[in-house]
Amino acid sequence: MSIKTYAQALAYWYGRINYEQTQMPVDRQALKLDRMRALLDELDRPHEKLKCIHIAGTKGKGSTAAFLASILSAAGYRTGLFTSPHLERVEERIRVQGKNMTPEELTLLMARVEQAAERIEKLGHGSPTFFEILTAIGFMHFDEQRVDIVVLEVGLGGRFDATNVIDPLLTVITSISFDHMAQLGNTLSAIAFEKAGIIKPHTSVILAHQHEEVDRVIQNEAKEKDAPIWDLRSMVSIEYEPGQIEIDQKPRLRIVSGRDETAWMELGLHGRHQAENAALAWLAISRLPVPWKVSAEAVRQGLREVKWPARMEIVHRHPWVVLDCAHNGASMECLVNSLTEMLPCVPGQRRHLILAISKDKDLERMLPVLTKSFNHAMMTRYSSSSRGADPHEMAVLWQCYGGKEVTIEANPASAWEKVKQSARPEDVVVITGSVFLAGEMRSLFCPTDSI
Repeated sequence: MSIKTYAQALAYWYGRINYEQTQMPVDRQALKLDRMRALLDELDRPHEKLKCIHIAGTKGKGSTAAFLASILSAAGYRTGLFTSPHLERVEERIRVQGKNMTPEELTLLMARVEQAAERIEKLGHGSPTFFEILTAIGFMHFDEQRVDIVVLEVGLGGRFDATNVIDPLLTVITSISFDHMAQLGNTLSAIAFEKAGIIKPHTSVILAHQHEEVDRVIQNEAKEKDAPIWDLRSMVSIEYEPGQIEIDQKPRLRIVSGRDETAWMELGLHGRHQAENAALAWLAISRLPVPWKVSAEAVRQGLREVKWPARMEIVHRHPWVVLDCAHNGASMECLVNSLTEMLPCVPGQRRHLILAISKDKDLERMLPVLTKSFNHAMMTRYSSSSRGADPHEMAVLWQCYGGKEVTIEANPASAWEKVKQSARPEDVVVITGSVFLAGEMRSLFCPTDSI
């Protein structure tokens, strides 16, 4: 096949093994980097021409990446942002100055990847996966766009992730908790070991607050690599004021470091957990090596103007509808805690939940966090992947954990229609459980808002 059209490019790409759509391999060695390096060799090693900040973690890495890219753009640097998965269009994953790569650009680069993939297959490396192709295209696009710096988010884990072929300016590790246990391990130590695999010799590590077990693993890895660690929790304290949704007031953050403190800074994302993500981005910016320079005003502008859809995003008013991507126990806790600050309970208010979760997620950790916070749950299943958990099984578990009223709908759109018919103006509707669900639902509420 010779790729000449966008449709052909997508058909070729989605014909690769895609571990976002199917079950990940339990054998971690299947994710080793030999094939990725061989592919990049055939493409003239575009990654070696880039300056990158590399980000791994379980929760908060996408938001932290978005904050960093927004700050760097505000500082005048031509900035690339690489994230995954996407909400609505695959081009969202590769952005320059906040703009997605175009279908035409993707098509041209995919044709080059196709030829390179054929060559490495003949050499015995096997066929590149969906994410390996994505990463290679990202590197090529950023190189062609002559970006000054790339904020590069890890896809899964870290040690064997396709992005882990770079020599970064900085390494950032956000909060680590339980997720992808089948691939990364069933203990926090095992998961932390995989995430810490992005640490490079003599390269500074910017570290979010971690569980003691996680911290020990990362500290040991950094010591072996002689990589200095800048620990957010030990270096700064964070003051946070939640915004008032009713009057369109943004949340605010102030960072205190020793005797110094920042002025109050507005945040473009809601939720107390976003204050730590923003502070982590602030600390990373402060540790960029010479000659990188970012002013305090650029930091304020970047934090205020950041765009990162479906993260505690208000997509409808009266009733209030919150769209979020939480998909593990820790993220669900953040959602529930932030919800009360964003939209305090008022007399007569009911809280509705529309929930769809991937079947490989830990429902036993996630559902108990939610049952006490909602009057009514509607279980459904997204259509964009075969990984969705059975809504009937979710409903049974919901009741086992003491959940109140629960109903089942065949698809997310019909779930919203049913809720909309009964919800009152003061009610709150939360749609969460998966990026797949958020992407499927966002277009219903924001049809003209391109990401």
